Amino acid sequence: QVQLVESGGGLVQAGGSLRLSCVASGSIFSINAMGWYRQAPGKERELVAVILDGGTTNYGDSVKGRFTISRDNAKNTVYLQMSSLNADDTGVYYCNVLIRTHYWGQGTQVTVSS
Repeated sequence: QVQLVESGGGLVQAGGSLRLSCVASGSIFSINAMGWYRQAPGKERELVAVILDGGTTNYGDSVKGRFTISRDNAKNTVYLQMSSLNADDTGVYYCNVLIRTHYWGQGTQVTVSS
């Protein structure tokens, strides 16, 4: 079993920055991909960013140029640096890890006040 613990969410003013972290623990042999998804009230969960084992990254269109995903393989940790935040970035952010199957964190709330 794999456990994911997210941290770093909170309340921030528009234009501000936040950094999310997600640590994976448990039965980890090889992490294929680590990423972040978010879900706003009344909307479907959407991809924010993903980083593959080799370092290749992919971002949702709405966050390109503002968010940066990175990972520390030695610590089984993925980070999401978020800048120039706006009200549309408000939502619950979920960590996702692919290790033969997908695992999800419990989510961390990000609220951007305008």
